[in-house]
Amino acid sequence: MAFHIFPVESEGESMIKTTMKIDGMMCGMCEAHICDAIRKAVPEAKKVTASKSKKQASFLTDKAVDNDFLKAAINATGYTCLDIASGPYEKKGLFGWR
Repeated sequence: MAFHIFPVESEGESMIKTTMKIDGMMCGMCEAHICDAIRKAVPEAKKVTASKSKKQASFLTDKAVDNDFLKAAINATGYTCLDIASGPYEKKGLFGWR
């Protein structure tokens, strides 16, 4: 698989937060597999997390990621990516203050 990103107009240090709804995670190892798949598909991904209880995974990037490519990367692991949403993410300061 090839890695695909698309440039997005950025102001300062704004980042893109991508959140995926994923079906099939049952344990901590499932979460780790999802995180590994994201890191492999999107090497620039930062703060990669997955939660079996929330049935979702998220990460930050400087540029938007091709949703179809990302969905295919997750589905190739045996889990099912149900939805992907991306939006601007602003880094918050200490204790959530800007």
